[in-house]
This record gives sequence, C-alpha cells and structure tokens, in this order.
Amino acid sequence: MIVENVRAEDYPEMLSLWEDSVRVTHDFITEDDIEFFKPIILEQAFPAVTLRCVKDANGAIIGFIGANDEKIEMLFIANSAREQGIGKLLLQYAIDTLNCTKVDVNEQNPAAVGFYQHMGFKLVSRSPLDDMGKPFPILHLSL
Repeated sequence: MIVENVRAEDYPEMLSLWEDSVRVTHDFITEDDIEFFKPIILEQAFPAVTLRCVKDANGAIIGFIGANDEKIEMLFIANSAREQGIGKLLLQYAIDTLNCTKVDVNEQNPAAVGFYQHMGFKLVSRSPLDDMGKPFPILHLSL
C-alpha cells in the first residue's frame, strides 16, 4: 500500500467513506449531525487541509488523512478495510512526512482514543464541546 495525493475530484468518494465510517465508529452522532457536517466537510474541511489517501487494488479510496499545521484534522478508514494497518500507515506518514505532532479526538470514540494512545500520543487537555459548539467532548493529544 502506498500513500497518495488526493484530488478535488476525490472529495465525493471521500465524503461517502467518511459518512460510512462515522456511522460505525461514532455512535453518539445522530442523523441530523451527519447531515449538518456533510456540507462542512466537503466544502470547508477537505479544501482546508493537506489530504492523502490509500487506495485498494481497484483504485477505490479505502482510507484518508487530513493535516494542517502539524495537526491531524481527520483520519477515516473504510469499514471494509479496518484493522488492516491502513490507519497506522496514514498516521505514520502524517508524523514522518507532514510533521504532525497533535490530534484532537472525540472522547466518545474510545477505539480512536486507544489507537492514538497506542501510537504514542498523550492527553494534553480536554474540551467539553467540539469546534462547532456541539456537546461532543474533545481530547487534545500530542506526541
């Protein structure tokens, strides 16, 4: 597997992957929340970060990471590709190549919290609300 650049024309495929992943990994997110976040992710979040992806043998995106200013802003893996080392590959790429040392993670997503801690990230602080003011506590982690 190799880490590849993302093109703007990949955004719709990545949004679909994001939505499928969120439905499995973020059980605290409602349908209304998903509909609220979709246009923000597509129109604002994707263009604002450096994006990289991993594709399967057929060229379908199976994981992506977004980073900005030494911070991982997003990391999502296709449900069919979970537990295959793709998240670790993308995270290590972000650390080694994009110089990332920080990440924010939903406290209510214990699998993600555990993943980042396993990869060496430590808790720095906690916010009771996410960046949109929604009641999703955020853990701020750093290497």
